[in-house]
Amino acid sequence: MRIIFKLLTLIAAAAAVPALAHDIGGGSGWTIAIHGGAGTMDRDKMTAEQPAAYQAALQTALDAGAKVLREGGSAMDAVKAAIVPMEDDPKFNAGRGAVFTWEGENEMDAALMDGANRAAGAVTGVKSVKNPILLAEAVMKDGRHVFLSGAGAEEFAGGAGLEMADADWFATQRRKDALERLKARQLSAIDVDHKFGTVGAVAMDQNGNLAAGTSTGGLTGKRWGRIGDAPIIGAGTYADNRSCAVSATGAGEYFIRVGVAQEICTQLRMSSSLSLEEFNAAEGGVKSVQVGLTATIVEGIADAVMADVKDLGGTGGVIVVTPDGHAVFSFNTQGMYRGRANSNGLNEVAIFAEE
Repeated sequence: MRIIFKLLTLIAAAAAVPALAHDIGGGSGWTIAIHGGAGTMDRDKMTAEQPAAYQAALQTALDAGAKVLREGGSAMDAVKAAIVPMEDDPKFNAGRGAVFTWEGENEMDAALMDGANRAAGAVTGVKSVKNPILLAEAVMKDGRHVFLSGAGAEEFAGGAGLEMADADWFATQRRKDALERLKARQLSAIDVDHKFGTVGAVAMDQNGNLAAGTSTGGLTGKRWGRIGDAPIIGAGTYADNRSCAVSATGAGEYFIRVGVAQEICTQLRMSSSLSLEEFNAAEGGVKSVQVGLTATIVEGIADAVMADVKDLGGTGGVIVVTPDGHAVFSFNTQGMYRGRANSNGLNEVAIFAEE
């Protein structure tokens, strides 16, 4: 009976948990979801042009990733293709347009993970690599290490032949002003930014392989080499063909403590491996019937983990893609810059919670 009870509990969680999860159906030949940050997004405080500009930027990134998948490319290549234009767009807090540290520098983090073999690469504290997600890929392909930081990561990038950029490429006046407001008024990073502009993508390709990637500039005014969840495999980024691919955005300290990305994948993997065999054995033994992951179960797990984050005091959101092609957004904030597409023809971007 405990197997049935577990499934019923997950189904109930989808309706009971206050986070907002949204799903597109499974069984797709390919699926991709992207995010550009979550947080306080008050429609009344935005100009008419701002939402449209963000929607256009999200659509550009989504189209780039979807094109790779539509043409038979890998989930890994699709994730990179979606993240690079967001790293190059100063509207997001990743690459160009990254927030400033307390010392007035741009320090960027990124991670990439392949669900087929759980290979991963991650970097933190890089200052001159034009596209940190490509450096994360280079670390993964090199294979000797998973996570590089600071000067060592920069040295590795030079040897990998990646495109570099000077400080002026990353710096924007809007981010400088945010740092000045934070220092002058002794505000927190959340008070200044109102949202978390981390970018990420998760995908399933036509071969059923999954991948996840995340890139960020961190928090405005971060100090002492602070590292958030984005580059930490299992916290802000995780992919496993047996369960799901996840990219997170939010208050990184809380996502690290919960281990959000891997927690979602582990719960999904355990749920997908459940069968009625245990229950039937207890009843005298009947033919085993495998229980698949429904959209409701995926939503329930994502929402439950995000509710755990909220209980600790953290805010933010996740994007999730499963081997069945389910694509879920779950966030406990007013909104999340997000988009998703699949081989069944769905293609949408959104910002606010009610969309």
